Amino acid sequence: MLLSDLLTQELSDIYALAIFIGFIVNIFLAFIIIFLERRAASSTWAWLFVLFFLPLLGFFLYLLFGKQINRENLFRFNEEDKHELEVVINEQIEALDNNLLISPSKEVTQHKDLIRMLLINQPAFLTTDNHVDVLTDGQDKFTRLIDDILAAKEHIHIQYYIFKRDGIGQRIIDALEVKLKEGVEVRMLYDDMGSRTLTLSKFKAFKAMGGQVEAFFPSFFPLINFRLNNRNHRKIVVIDGIIGYIGGFNVGDEYLGLDDKFGYWRDTHLRIEGDAVNALQLRFILDWNSQATRNYLRYEPKYFPDVKSGGNIGIQIASSGPDEELHQIKYGYIKMISSAKKSIYIQSPYFIPDAAFLDALKIAVLSGVKVYLMIPNKPDHPFVYWGTTTFASELLKVGAKVFLYEEGFIHTKMMMIDDEVASVGTANMDVRSFELNFEVNAFIYDQSIAVKLRQAFEDDVSLSSELTLELYEQRALWIKVKEAFARLISPIL
Repeated sequence: MLLSDLLTQELSDIYALAIFIGFIVNIFLAFIIIFLERRAASSTWAWLFVLFFLPLLGFFLYLLFGKQINRENLFRFNEEDKHELEVVINEQIEALDNNLLISPSKEVTQHKDLIRMLLINQPAFLTTDNHVDVLTDGQDKFTRLIDDILAAKEHIHIQYYIFKRDGIGQRIIDALEVKLKEGVEVRMLYDDMGSRTLTLSKFKAFKAMGGQVEAFFPSFFPLINFRLNNRNHRKIVVIDGIIGYIGGFNVGDEYLGLDDKFGYWRDTHLRIEGDAVNALQLRFILDWNSQATRNYLRYEPKYFPDVKSGGNIGIQIASSGPDEELHQIKYGYIKMISSAKKSIYIQSPYFIPDAAFLDALKIAVLSGVKVYLMIPNKPDHPFVYWGTTTFASELLKVGAKVFLYEEGFIHTKMMMIDDEVASVGTANMDVRSFELNFEVNAFIYDQSIAVKLRQAFEDDVSLSSELTLELYEQRALWIKVKEAFARLISPIL
């Protein structure tokens, strides 16, 4: 046999062996996904689809995107702090169960079942003494934030999914460094993949001044991160334990409308004064302490001052993530939908709900509740965009109204029902936010805030086009193909 024939035969044998190994690895992963990991059936089938059609590549995709995290001991309390928090939660549950909860807000009394649900297995304690400013413009939000940073006296805790050291990012860093020189404690936490252009090496001067900065689930190798699918999507700022920020804005010039690709950036953020800031502080500390490599942040009284805001707005700060079996923010959304009697307003850049969420909305529409959904008409992630339109069409078929925001890009994550209860935060109405990412939302029990959010929605309608069922059915065949594929893989988008 010729040498070339021998080489050909050897390469053929190696290829066959690789195929066999890939087959065995796929069978092993399929066994793990089906029998050992407690996934939703739709997610299981989606991953089996990937492994079947991409035998070797699917293995690496699973390592990057599919591997579930350990649900135990990621966010930990010491025993004393855990006990104190459990006492507060149990007292509130007992007061709700015995109709003893006293609040100046009728919305709190009317929605005590939602409040109770969010208290179970969560430190989402209710506070009723808050003042809230609704911020819907990037320029306004960042002006207020920088002013509050410069007025800080004791500490600043800042956490963002995306933080860019561009124009606005550098302005914030400059303000933080001014406070460091004055002796103010500054801690900054960012998500390593969301802020992939940011590295700790860029914070030498910041750290030399005493600032502390850390990445959440950092990569061990550039752009290779085995926590790629579980990102910390939260945006929290706490200043002196007195002022808190929560909402959809990240830090970058595009959030000021300075990116030609997106144009005007429409988002919603909350500036809060009151005891709800204690809950935001608690969430920040838990995230900061989630890795043992960080300087442990103790639950000292100075981080939880007694705040006199003069407000009377009821708020619960609810969190969710892949570390929890109960997806509290999704449950909160669905409970709001089922509680609605008149109207439901939803704004979300990504609308890829699971079956329970979508069915709840359909039932509401068919029961006579007016449902209004607003989504972008400008994609930032193509597959997610096509998935969003196909799921929105499901609501069109039962009579909901769907609006496409045309002014730029709408990134707001907002739900409001009956001019009574609203939720604003970081969680989109999609499977990723419900089950994969770490999220945080404020559930607000107050008519005045609910009305402001409805009025903002109605203002956005004037900058939107309405998507009707007739227009949707006129879409091209190629778009139908892209939507069909996006819907097929929607559980893992």
